[in-house]
This record gives sequence, C-alpha cells and structure tokens, in this order.
Amino acid sequence: MDMAQLSNSLLELFYIILGLYMGITMVFTLKDKNHKTRIGTAVFWGILSVTFIFGKLIPNTIVGILVVVIAVLSATKQINVGTLKQLDETFANLKAEKLGLKIFIPSLLIAIVAMLIAQFTELSGTVAIGISSTVSLVITFVITKAKPIEFLEDSNRMYQAMGSFTILPQLLASLGVLFTVAGVGDKISSIISGVIPQGNILIGVIAYCVGMALFTAIMGNAFAAFSVITVGVGIPFVFAQGGDPVVCSMLALTAGYCGTFLTPMAANFNVLPAALLELKDKNAVIKAQAPLALILLVVHIILMYTLGF
Repeated sequence: MDMAQLSNSLLELFYIILGLYMGITMVFTLKDKNHKTRIGTAVFWGILSVTFIFGKLIPNTIVGILVVVIAVLSATKQINVGTLKQLDETFANLKAEKLGLKIFIPSLLIAIVAMLIAQFTELSGTVAIGISSTVSLVITFVITKAKPIEFLEDSNRMYQAMGSFTILPQLLASLGVLFTVAGVGDKISSIISGVIPQGNILIGVIAYCVGMALFTAIMGNAFAAFSVITVGVGIPFVFAQGGDPVVCSMLALTAGYCGTFLTPMAANFNVLPAALLELKDKNAVIKAQAPLALILLVVHIILMYTLGF
C-alpha cells in the first residue's frame, strides 16, 4: 500500500469513527423519553451516521435525498437538544484543581502531532488532524482517568449542542465546488472588471482581500470562497499584474478567515461557543471578534501589497 492509499484508508476510517459517534447520539436521543422531538432528532443523527459510515457505498442520488430529508427536518424544527446529563460543578472544580495545567496537554498535542505528521510525512492534513485527535484522546484518558461512558456522554452533549450546524461545513464546501463549476467566479470577474481600473495593483489587492472576507462571511467557509474569488478576482486582477501566486494566495485565504469572524454561517466557530456557554446573545462571539477582524483585514491588504509584488 503506497502513501496515497494509506492516507485515503485512514481518512475513510476517521469518517467511520465520526459516523459511529453520531450513531451513539442517535441512541441517546431515542432513549430520552422527555425529548419533545425525539424521533425527528434521532432520524437526523441516524442519517448523518449512515452517510459518514457508508457514504462510499451509497449512490449519490440516495445521499442527495437524505440531505433533503435533513433539510426538511431542520426547516420544521425537528432537530433539538434533548435532556443532557449535567456536570457536577463541585466535582468538576476539584478535578480542574487536581489536574492544573496538565488539562491543556491534549489540546496542545492536537496541534503539535498534526504539524509533525504534515511536515515529515506525505499524509494529508485532514488525516494528520485525525491521527493527532486520536492521540490526544488517548492521552486525555491517561491524564484524567475518565471512564469511557463519560467520553460518550460528552460526545453526545457536544453533538446535540451543535445540532443541524454539524453538517454545515460539508454543505458549504459542496456549495463552493458548485459555484466554481457553475462559473460564478467568471461572472464575478466580468462584473469586477467594469469597476476596477486596469493596472491598479492596490485596488486589485483590496478587491481580492475584501472579496474573500465578504464571500467567506456569506458562505461561512474560506476554503469554499477561495476557489470562486481567486478565479474571479485573484487571477485577473492580482496574479496577472505580477502578484506572487504563493504569497498572495496564502494571504487571500487568511483574509477570508477575517470574514469567518464576522458571520453566524461559521457555526462551529461563532454559534457553537455561544450555545455551549449559554450566552443570551447568540451573536456575542461575533461582536467581540468584529473589531479585530476588521483590523486584520487591513493588515492583510498591506501585507499582500508589500510582500506579494
């Protein structure tokens, strides 16, 4: 088995593991007799579990129909949080005091192990994150001496808190591909060409960075926005004027993340923390991040203009 096959096999394994976690959430939901939308919520998690585990074996048409079912369940508000086991605050505080700074070791390991794998192997970045997360999970068990059931309960708590937003990253990534195939980038290019003066590098850089931030805010995903805005703005108005493709592309992608800070569409970054912290204002995270996001966007424009040419 070559490295590419190994990477694909590991990626498929991690998808199956995620599917099993979602299946466990379905079981918890079905056992929750006090859940007002128990069936609808269980069906949602069951569909996600099946698609993650058996996605390669299920015809695309069937998967599309299942996604439509999920959309209907979400639109009819059938996906809700059930009864979750509450943590004992006294016990949690005692645990935190006992563990001290060691509690941060698993989080740091995710970044360190992923970076090492990406740097010294040919495995994909996604696989590197999967491996590092697995290593971190094992170390977490060693450090905290937690029971497996506690891990399952916390996984269920996290998934239920995310709810229908769980599938948003996949849908947004798919939307980016569809936009590219449909020629949205070319359409944007034709519109922008009538606004941006030819040969003006600064205006081209501003359009590229701001376009990435705005489109990311709309789609909630900088990767999905990158292909569309790069085709429509980056290539004709930045690269064609002498911009370094490597430097400018890298800065354009991170400029898109400035848009991530500003949108509820980036649910896992902005909506989920507010839900987990039980904040009254669902946009509290976005409001706190907005000033820094705008400052960073200006910094990106300056960096691209000075370093990319």
